[in-house]
Amino acid sequence: MRVAVLGAGSWGTALATLLGRNEIEVTLAGREPQVIEDLLSRRENLTYLPGFVLPKTIHARLLGEPLEPHDVWVLAAPSHAVGNVLSHVVGDSPSIVLAAKGLEPTSGELLSNVVARQRPSARVSALSGPNLAVEIMRSIPTAAVVANPDLEEAELIARLFNGRHFRTYVSPDLVGVELAGALKNVLAIAGGISDGLGFGDNTKGALMARGLLEMSRFGRIFGADQGTFFGISGVGDLFATAQSKLSRNYRVGFGIGKGNHLSAILAEVGQVAEGVATADAVAVLIRRHQISSPIFEFTDAVLKGQLTPLRGVEMLMDRLPKEEGWRELLAPDPAIPT
Repeated sequence: MRVAVLGAGSWGTALATLLGRNEIEVTLAGREPQVIEDLLSRRENLTYLPGFVLPKTIHARLLGEPLEPHDVWVLAAPSHAVGNVLSHVVGDSPSIVLAAKGLEPTSGELLSNVVARQRPSARVSALSGPNLAVEIMRSIPTAAVVANPDLEEAELIARLFNGRHFRTYVSPDLVGVELAGALKNVLAIAGGISDGLGFGDNTKGALMARGLLEMSRFGRIFGADQGTFFGISGVGDLFATAQSKLSRNYRVGFGIGKGNHLSAILAEVGQVAEGVATADAVAVLIRRHQISSPIFEFTDAVLKGQLTPLRGVEMLMDRLPKEEGWRELLAPDPAIPT
């Protein structure tokens, strides 16, 4: 089986390495000539993942060059670039795996819908979980979930990535896994802000619990399985991303909590922090569907400079006491078929 990984940043390189370690022939395609040159000459991504030699089964090339037929395409580009990347790839793939964790920036649309419009004949899956690229390269034990309504397709994709240090599970809940992967990035920024302000574990625990509830509210609107948010792609990914200094989104939030400007923080991070654009897309969904989501609203307002981090926390704490909300959320929704 031949696999093309579209996107040669740290995440795409890590995914290509997982496949390469499983002795799968991989084409790793990226936009930056220097990155591709380093991959070809040094077998190392000096820009995004220095210090790791790639398996010999990985072959690098520039995006836009003719791509021979592959059985699977793995989309590891930033969420805002998914549609553009697909438009520049000549040919088709029977299976496309979404490894991007975000929403379509202007509309808040799921990326699987963006892919389906451009490649209507492809079978679309999503890969998500607490998967920090550096830890994958170090062979630290990791788990992920592959989601596709067709479980046979999900199992096929999962077997490609499954290995001694990377355990894959499967789920039919494509919508839930996509949403969880995207939304947790915004909460990771909120968690970083909390730590940057100097608050403690009490604050962080409450923030993540309430944030998980808000994530689940979005899931209910989109018809996702509520159980997905308690799984690997939900609370598992949220835990890792909202507390790890390897997480770009956490680092963005931490810098903001320390009083630094967003532009300076992003320049220091040097790669896309998906939660920034996702926060704006989520704000669109909140207005459209009238979703009660104060933590997501606060995070978006802070990122836009409309609110200071400390004032945002004060506003969250000043809200009137109410029932926690899980009982109503987990009750069967008559509008969703069982």
